[in-house]
Amino acid sequence: MAVLADEQRRRMYAFARRVRHPVTREEAAAEAGISAKLAAFHLDKLVEAGLLRAWYDNPGGVRKVGRKPKVYEPTPADIRVSIPERRPDVIAEILLDAVLAQRPGEGARAAALRTARQCGQDIGAAERTRIRPGRLGPERSLSATEPLLAQYGFEPERRSPTSLALLNCPFHHLAARSPELVCGLNHAFLGGILDGLEATGVDAVLAPCAGRCCVELRDPAAAPDTEPPGAA
Repeated sequence: MAVLADEQRRRMYAFARRVRHPVTREEAAAEAGISAKLAAFHLDKLVEAGLLRAWYDNPGGVRKVGRKPKVYEPTPADIRVSIPERRPDVIAEILLDAVLAQRPGEGARAAALRTARQCGQDIGAAERTRIRPGRLGPERSLSATEPLLAQYGFEPERRSPTSLALLNCPFHHLAARSPELVCGLNHAFLGGILDGLEATGVDAVLAPCAGRCCVELRDPAAAPDTEPPGAA
């Protein structure tokens, strides 16, 4: 994103994507209204950032005498910025997998909830294999879960040794459209992560609270956390 903050680079990157063929520095320079030397500098910065790839070739396959020019084309890089973080792709993947793996006689909602839990279990199991934590009691369960949930944008905050509040809902816009469905999928997904980690003594508990995720990770017998985000 820092590389694309420069207007000329952003314009050349958009041009390279729009024309759908490898471009030379001269073509990019003409588009941006700058010298070919300056265009080459900006194009190479885009290559360093992984947004373009470059090689030497004759544009259009036309053979010319002398050294082949350097040409540039976009990479498959996918750039997204969201503050706070939103992850609609997670819900999309769950729903796609649910459609593909729906069992005979199984309703669509049941298939989605089952798939959400399985998705979480797979993620939790992969993390357990990676960190090899041994037996996980309540406190260590949350310690193992916290960095994983941070990667998914939940903004976890430890409120007590056995209580983890999630200050952000990565599925906020979708949840606003269908809270029962999306919060149910989120609940199943987080419960699956705990299952995959083989966590004990803490559960994913539905505890709706304005301004944050509808799920807490805590001892299911404990009272829900009603402390507002940011409170001391």
